[in-house]
Amino acid sequence: MSYKILKKLEIAPNEYDIWIEAPQIAKRAKAGQFVIVMADEHSERIPLTIADSDKTQAIRVIYQVVGTSTQKLAQLKENDSITSLAGPLGKPSEIPEGKKALVIGGGVGIAAILTIVKTLKEKKNHIICILGSRNEQNLILNDEISEIADETLIYTDDGSLGKKGLVTDGMNELFERGEQFDAAWAVGPTIMMKYCSLVAKKHGLLIWTSLNPIMIDGTGMCGGCRVKVGEEIKYACVDGPEFDGRHVDWETLINRKSQYEKEEEASKHLCRLEGAIKPSKSEGKQL
Repeated sequence: MSYKILKKLEIAPNEYDIWIEAPQIAKRAKAGQFVIVMADEHSERIPLTIADSDKTQAIRVIYQVVGTSTQKLAQLKENDSITSLAGPLGKPSEIPEGKKALVIGGGVGIAAILTIVKTLKEKKNHIICILGSRNEQNLILNDEISEIADETLIYTDDGSLGKKGLVTDGMNELFERGEQFDAAWAVGPTIMMKYCSLVAKKHGLLIWTSLNPIMIDGTGMCGGCRVKVGEEIKYACVDGPEFDGRHVDWETLINRKSQYEKEEEASKHLCRLEGAIKPSKSEGKQL
């Protein structure tokens, strides 16, 4: 079975927004879940968060080109087909009803918070969002999220849009003005999620973080996506991908994600599940 690309846009440099025909996934997908994509039969298995769904025919994913397999995916055009698409995978987000929520997105991770924000609003939650990016050019989905959220704060590294600073500056700004939340979400680079979790922990705030370890099969069999949460070993693909960031062992996660950097820099290799070829961390970080 193949999966047709119905719509494709480049929404930032090397970042693509595509709608894929996948009725069985679209009907079941919920906030926080993901799919595993293979552009062709020789591509790596890339985990990508489901950014949106029309609930009947198609799902939306947003990805950044970081390696061989995402380059292949980027080369596909509208009406071309993706070879393999598995999902929806992972546990859905635990969405409250009638509460106050803080939702933080950084970089391409903003794609992962879109469906969370939509679902929160459907359940009549009050939502404040913080969006962060390197600069205005790389900020994605600002208009869509701002239309849904009750308030949106923008932070860019260079100050080209919104305020100059980090998303944690936005968190501190909100707490300093007396805002209180029932729950929070933070999705973005691992280091960003770590520091968001530290701020949340200081204020006793539950914060869900979507972890992005090395991932291959997406069903818990390979063990590549194991993470330590509290005193327990969890598998991001089946136990997550969302975990309370206050209890995540961030240092171990960061170290595991960086273990194949030399191989990637040397060859930008194409990894497969055959033999003893190592998995590519760069493709695994799209979740």
